[in-house]
Amino acid sequence: MKEILNKWYKNHALVYKLLLFLLTTLFIVYLFPKTGKFRYTFEKGKPWQSENLYAPFNFAIKKSQAEINDERLEIEDNASIYFDIKSEVKSLVLKDYEARFNQVFTDTLTIDSNTSRLYKSGKSLINQLYLNGILDSDYSYANKKPVILSNSNTVVKQLLYEDLIKIGELRRTLEDHFANSISSDMRNIMISLFFDIIKPNITLNESLTLNALEEELSKISATRGSINKDQLIISKGQIVENEEYNILNSLKSEYESQAWNTTNYNWVLVAYTLLVALALLMLLLFLRKYRMDVFLNNTKVTFIFFNIVLMIVLTTLVINFNSQYIYVVPICILPLVLKAFFDARLGLFAHVLTVLLLGFIVSNSYEYMFLQIIAGIVTILTVSELYKRANLFISVGQITLIYIIAYFAFFVIQEGQVTSLKWETFGLFILCGLATLFVQPLIYIYEKIFGLVSDVSLLELSDTNTKLLKELSDKAPGTFHHSLNVANLAEASANEIGANAMLVRVGALYHDIGKMVNPTFFTENQSTGINPHNELSSKESARIIIEHTLKGIEIAKKNNLPDRVIDFIRTHHGTSVVYYFYMKEKAVAEETDIEDFKYNGPKPFSKETAILMMCDSVEAASKSLKEPTTAKINDFVENIIDKQMESGQFLNANITFKEIQSIKKVLKHKLANIYHLRIEYPE
Repeated sequence: MKEILNKWYKNHALVYKLLLFLLTTLFIVYLFPKTGKFRYTFEKGKPWQSENLYAPFNFAIKKSQAEINDERLEIEDNASIYFDIKSEVKSLVLKDYEARFNQVFTDTLTIDSNTSRLYKSGKSLINQLYLNGILDSDYSYANKKPVILSNSNTVVKQLLYEDLIKIGELRRTLEDHFANSISSDMRNIMISLFFDIIKPNITLNESLTLNALEEELSKISATRGSINKDQLIISKGQIVENEEYNILNSLKSEYESQAWNTTNYNWVLVAYTLLVALALLMLLLFLRKYRMDVFLNNTKVTFIFFNIVLMIVLTTLVINFNSQYIYVVPICILPLVLKAFFDARLGLFAHVLTVLLLGFIVSNSYEYMFLQIIAGIVTILTVSELYKRANLFISVGQITLIYIIAYFAFFVIQEGQVTSLKWETFGLFILCGLATLFVQPLIYIYEKIFGLVSDVSLLELSDTNTKLLKELSDKAPGTFHHSLNVANLAEASANEIGANAMLVRVGALYHDIGKMVNPTFFTENQSTGINPHNELSSKESARIIIEHTLKGIEIAKKNNLPDRVIDFIRTHHGTSVVYYFYMKEKAVAEETDIEDFKYNGPKPFSKETAILMMCDSVEAASKSLKEPTTAKINDFVENIIDKQMESGQFLNANITFKEIQSIKKVLKHKLANIYHLRIEYPE
């Protein structure tokens, strides 16, 4: 059991990566659509590029949404309206008419021989008004709209809406009826009488009308006709017209949904899992092959996986909301972030893998992947020195321009013209560019969450007014001056070979902060001429000298310096020997162990840390040059760096002989400038 636990502990970093790999794979697969993917691409009005297509199974031809909408509109136009009719209203109105008529003409003493005829005319009008019925309100239906009158759920009559008397048309009907038969005074009396007695007897039955309409709409079929298995759908080179387009869309829809049973679904999940796992495995293998320092750091691996998943989640959310806005997602933030914290090569590799994964969930995947990969390449090539705000704005403008140019080219290829160009898509690209500017605050957030360091933070650390550097300047002014000189040499060397100049400059500024503990034990700080080493043995002196790296690491961690900066403190002497005290001790004791005079290491493991070791040694030793000349400086630089190479100090650093020669050249030139070498003028 103990042996198993020991193995588990030794391999816990690998186990963590395996769990991270599996969880990331499963989560990405969970976000993907769980259907088969139709392998053919087609567009209306374009030739069919694949071989002859035969139906793989029986399927129905689905109606287009426009066809279904037309059917709905036709049904809604022809649907009947249901009204409730109250038959008893007519009897009540006739009874009321008789009483009111007798009262009016008795009160006004206008009874004459025509009264009986007028009475009959009014009664006839009431029968005419209630022949179909009077509406209780004016409804906004078409005149030809079919109407069904019912009483207690029994259909009484079917007619058109125009056959019903509208309450707003009642006065005109009355005036037309009494227009020529009686005098104007008598006509006004009759109209007034009718307005007092007439009551509507038809009311809209909204629920019955709505239910009847919904019943008719529910009968609309989503399909029209069918295609039998092995039936030819379209031939190679045939133009995809409306009918073929509808059939192909129906096949695609059936293929991606209804055709999949439980077994198919499980196979689709397995296939997606294999492809996603393969992509993420390639990323891990890339890290292990070319970025071992990143691979061994679980925090950095988690950070990379998190950013990939974040881009996939954002894209999935936008697609679920509205796939037309797919180009709003700022995918180029991914290579920007990874380049800021790691390097351009890793950023581009992760970006390409992410775009390949997104190809599973976006429509027109080839166009999408082409645009995003090109944009990612442009991002990597154009964005340099991210801490300079102007560079980011310029690069985002270039990225947006590339998006627009590539999209325009694809549109022309697909449509063959520009008249129907979707200008709003260009607006989406501009919004994407603006969203990409969010990378600056995002980098700051990532620094705080994951403990990483970017060039922006390095720029802040390079300020000599920081608390730690001011303390170094106060306690060990000679060391501070030495660090400034080394920083200038290292920065120039890094620029010469294309290394991270900002990182190596910051590393140089802080590499000797451990000397603050015992500043007078280092010659550059011995301004009084008193050397405390005279009172110590060679071993004790060597121990104090060697300990300045360990003390520096402690001070750096106490002040929360990033690990990338602490690496310079740890490696700037590698495993070299404190040669002066070693030879001094050896002169006294022949059997001196050289290990007592060696720095603890490790050796430099990057171009930047190797540059610092060279520049530190050359700058420190240059103080011993007497009457420097060009030849002396050249031999001096060659000897120091060659000894470091002979002792294997650069074996772990990915630096070439050619780059070392370039660094030597820079150091020779800089030292010549420092010592102001010039020709001697005659007196």
